[in-house]
This record gives sequence, structure tokens and C-alpha cells, in this order.
Amino acid sequence: MICRHLFLAAAAALIPLGLATPAQSQSQAHQVDAKHGAVIAAQGTAAGAPACAQCHAFSGGSDASGAFPRIAGQSAYYLSGQLSDFASGVRESAIMSPVAKALSPDEIADVAAYYAGVKAPFLPLEAAGPALIKQGEGLAKVGDAARKVQSCDNCHGPGGAGEPPVIPYLAGQYAHYIEFTLQMWQKGFRKNSPDAMAVIAKKLDDQEVAAVAAYYQQVHSPLEGTESQGATSPGKD
Repeated sequence: MICRHLFLAAAAALIPLGLATPAQSQSQAHQVDAKHGAVIAAQGTAAGAPACAQCHAFSGGSDASGAFPRIAGQSAYYLSGQLSDFASGVRESAIMSPVAKALSPDEIADVAAYYAGVKAPFLPLEAAGPALIKQGEGLAKVGDAARKVQSCDNCHGPGGAGEPPVIPYLAGQYAHYIEFTLQMWQKGFRKNSPDAMAVIAKKLDDQEVAAVAAYYQQVHSPLEGTESQGATSPGKD
């Protein structure tokens, strides 16, 4: 339970103090405007930030390639925090870093509020093989005590439903993106969870990374079949 306690304790300490995210702390007087965030998502900004919809879709569902994550319905706290991390260099991305740096703190807060409030359908994606999904389900629900790999559920909630506002949902997230971001922690390019996610990611081998990614992708898949049987749905996006 260490990871969950660390994250939730941190959230409990930060939120009452008004230190929710860098974007919010720099713009205390700003009244968050999700409608303005929708304009940024659709059109970008005059300062040169491109439209978020080019990669993430206006719905926040991105596309089936998994090159870009689903962001629809993630908490505004989480989304604004990630954008601030891209802007500061705590997260590194050839695509997202320049975008985040082109956004003001107020614009970050607005676009985060927009995507937090939208819903996107879960695409009917072909599932991986049953054996790989089963392995991923075991890591997600139980972990590996012998190697001190705690379950993903411990932080991300049963079935990957998330622990808002701090911890994102994984249920229905694209396998390709989950694999990629775990590899970024393994290689040190993502530095915003050094005591939790970076530690866990470095204990996983390539097959385990693929397995847990495959499991979470199919949790909300509309496809019926043996590949997706046994998946646990969190019931709430």
C-alpha cells in the first residue's frame, strides 16, 4: 500500500494549501473557463500553440493508433499538472514540450478543465492474446511480492479507474501509449514520479510492460469475445 499512501497523502497535503498544480499556483485570480479551453483545443492559441485536437481529437479520445493518450475525463488537476511538467522539463517530449511552453498558466488551466469535462467513446480495439492479458491482469491486481512489485490497483484503483484528482485512470488507455510511458520512466525521460512509477517501471521486463498495457486497453473495449473475458470494468470513466 506504499504507493497509494504516498500519492494520497501528498494530495491531501497539497490541495487544502492551494498548491494543486504549478499552473494553478501561478494564476490564483484566474477564473477557469472550460469554454475558452474548448477554443484552445479546437483552434490553438495566438501565441503559436497548435490545436490539441490535432493529436488528441476534440473529444479527447485520440485515435486507435495509441500514439497519443486518451485524455477525456482525466482530472483537471492531473492534466494541468502534466502540461506544467512538460513546460518545465520534468517531462520531456519533442511534441508536447513546445506545446506546453507556448501555453500560459491560465490557458493550461482552461484546456485542462475542458478535457476533464468531456467524454469520448471507447474504440473497439482488437485485444492481445488471452495469455498476455491474463499476465497483465495478475500484475494489475496482485503485483509480484517476491520482486516487490506492488499491484497497479494499489494506486490506480480497481480495474484502473483512477484515484482522482491525483492519479489518472488507466482503464481503456491505449496499450501503445502505456508501454511508451512506462519506457520513458525506465529510461529517465519522465521524472515526475521518481519514488513511485519510476521505481516500479524499472522492475518490469518488456513482456510485463506489454502485458499490463494490453490488460488495461481492453478493460473498456466494446468488442466481445474470449480475449476480453475476465476483464474488470471500473464502471466509471
